[in-house]
Amino acid sequence: MRGGHTGDGREDAHRHRRDGGGDAGPNGSNGIGDAGPNGSNGIGDAGPNGSNGVRDARAGAVRRGTAGVGKVRDGRGAPGVRARRRSQTSVGGGPGSDGAGILVRVLPPLLIVGGFLFDILTPPRFTGSPFYSAAPLIAAPFFALPYTAFIGVMSCVAGVVLHTLRGNLDEAQSILEIVTVFTVCVLAVLINLLIRRSGEELASVRNVAEAAQRAVLPVPAERIAGLHIAAMYEAAEADAFIGGDLYAVQDTPHGVRLVVGDVRGKGLGAVEAVAVVIGSFREAAEQETSLEAVAQRLDRALAREGTRRDGLDAFEGFTTAVLAEIPHSEGTVRVLNRGHPEPLLLLADGRLRVLSTTEHALPLGMTELGAWPDRSEPTAFPPGATLLFFTDGVSEARDADGVFYDPVARLVGRVFVNPDELLATVADEVRVHTGGGAMDDMALLAIRRP
Repeated sequence: MRGGHTGDGREDAHRHRRDGGGDAGPNGSNGIGDAGPNGSNGIGDAGPNGSNGVRDARAGAVRRGTAGVGKVRDGRGAPGVRARRRSQTSVGGGPGSDGAGILVRVLPPLLIVGGFLFDILTPPRFTGSPFYSAAPLIAAPFFALPYTAFIGVMSCVAGVVLHTLRGNLDEAQSILEIVTVFTVCVLAVLINLLIRRSGEELASVRNVAEAAQRAVLPVPAERIAGLHIAAMYEAAEADAFIGGDLYAVQDTPHGVRLVVGDVRGKGLGAVEAVAVVIGSFREAAEQETSLEAVAQRLDRALAREGTRRDGLDAFEGFTTAVLAEIPHSEGTVRVLNRGHPEPLLLLADGRLRVLSTTEHALPLGMTELGAWPDRSEPTAFPPGATLLFFTDGVSEARDADGVFYDPVARLVGRVFVNPDELLATVADEVRVHTGGGAMDDMALLAIRRP
């Protein structure tokens, strides 16, 4: 809601400001300026569901768009790449196993049989050659070359056999029909070869994109300094691999440090910014003694990157991010938020805390607008608890009525066996909430203390 109000009409007990140390209800916010619904936290107009956003911060409204780069831990074990994909028929290898795939598989021979029966059951002036021509053309995009060629041969044979039985094989009309079917069959084979080549090129491009993703944002190890780590990335666009959501986890002399962020923009420009943020974080996390110093290093790196970029990104490029540090010998976690959705702490008994911060700072790359002090704040991180970090693809996911997905309300009171189950549950619920039509990527990172 605008005008500095938060909450959605629930009981007043849930309309308090969160301080990050107590149990959070589904609502409540802690922010500067206009707060978004369901517990937002921001500077300027904030995003919904606990997000720290920056809106109208420059001369014009700052509009963020993300496409994401990230990794996923498929199922419960081996890491891999995961992007939501629509059902597809494979190129050159046969169609899928669903109902449509079965229909495509049996349609070519059915057309040949149907054309043959049509020729037998109708007067000679009618011809089934259109059926014979259609069969190899349908097989060409969906099947391998041998099957396409087989269907073409069978179409030609059916035409020759039919006119032989009728005794008119030597007539000009019959010869013209057979030549037409043969020509279409040759074209079908050529189409199959072109489609297979295009499919191989597409597969090569996708492999390069996946390799680039792995290089820019490698999968975090499942165990780091005794902590159980799980990460997931899910693209809103089918078959997408590269974009601007990011995360990294690193064991350092100062503890386990991590960053989760969301770069403004899409495409290769966003990937460049992701590479800058991750590269700077890897170095700063090892060298700097405090999270505040790490955030300042990232700020300077993005400022340098901005001078090399053109267009809108040179003026409105920024990255929302949350940084955290888990000391080796303490049961605490320190969080520093730069305009990002607030992380959640899920306790072993089902209670949930929103890790809000009392000091709010602008996103990375926007320090020229003002010098807000960075200040990380400690919170107890007891055994059995799980930290959940996510991007706004989760907190700003809407259903058909425009209602936002509220991770606080959905997760409070629930207990998960491991971080992988938690991430899978959130991703599934977001897909159901949006009806499978998510407009933004979502990256999630969960860390459990044994």
